[in-house]
Amino acid sequence: MPLCIAAVALLGWWWLGLALPAAILLGAVLAPTDPVLAGDVQVEGPGQPSASTGDIDESDEVRFALTSEAGLNDSMAFPFVYLAILLAAPTALADVVGPWIGFYLLGKIAIGAVAGLLLGWLLGRAAFRSNVAELRVAERGKPLLAVAALLLAYGVGQVAQGYGFLSVFVAALTLRATERGHEYHQQMHAVIERLEQLLTLMVLLLLGVSFTNGLLAELTPAGVAIGVALVFLIRPALASLALFVQRGRVQEGDRALTGRERLAIGFFGVRGIGSIYYLAYAAGEASFAQLPQLWATVGFTIALSVMVHGVSATPIMRRLDAS
Repeated sequence: MPLCIAAVALLGWWWLGLALPAAILLGAVLAPTDPVLAGDVQVEGPGQPSASTGDIDESDEVRFALTSEAGLNDSMAFPFVYLAILLAAPTALADVVGPWIGFYLLGKIAIGAVAGLLLGWLLGRAAFRSNVAELRVAERGKPLLAVAALLLAYGVGQVAQGYGFLSVFVAALTLRATERGHEYHQQMHAVIERLEQLLTLMVLLLLGVSFTNGLLAELTPAGVAIGVALVFLIRPALASLALFVQRGRVQEGDRALTGRERLAIGFFGVRGIGSIYYLAYAAGEASFAQLPQLWATVGFTIALSVMVHGVSATPIMRRLDAS
């Protein structure tokens, strides 16, 4: 992801003529992935069979890698969003680097992870092992704990000055690790999946409406070229390179990724709702003179990614599953 941020920022500065803060923001905004928009590249829910084969595949490294990457986006993308925000202010570069590394890059990640870990542990203990019967919601099958955990983890992470989305991810992992084989996890997953689909539909509908209201008015050939390069060249090449370099670090007993799996992981860098959130957040925190160009480029890239990855996800994953 940092390599993708650097590559897109460089193209934004070179092709679009963006100022340094806006170029870094473009790279940070377009770096996160979102496999929600291509459902076949997500891991299945707890106890769910593979969508294409009908069998549970615990060694499905492609879906696991893509889903894990999306969950960890905030710990790597959000610090660079903050870097762009800090650079947009009339402050000397030397006064930005120290606070950014110490607090926004290291401190907020640590705070968000610890907040999610503690909250997930507390909720897991309460739901499955509490001495108070009313708190053991897993026994009564009330899956709305998943929604409560999501909102609470995000709120606690933000109030503690950490990254709220990272807190949600860590809390979910910790809660899942509590009584891992319990069927209650399936019920919570079903609730979150429906909510996810509904909210995704609403956001994509609003994005489509914004297209008709001039969001792409400032789109330039350079902006189109950046979107195409990210989807078809930058992300696949850098992700495949990173996975190739890591191939020698596979632990004994684990299965190494095949060349086709590395290519699939590299290709399915789906851009989506996270990019909209990051750009909207930055726009509310600082002033970027070239903001219309940023919105147009990001909107086009999301639309391109949704079409390309949405159409290709099912046939490609079926071929991988069958091999």
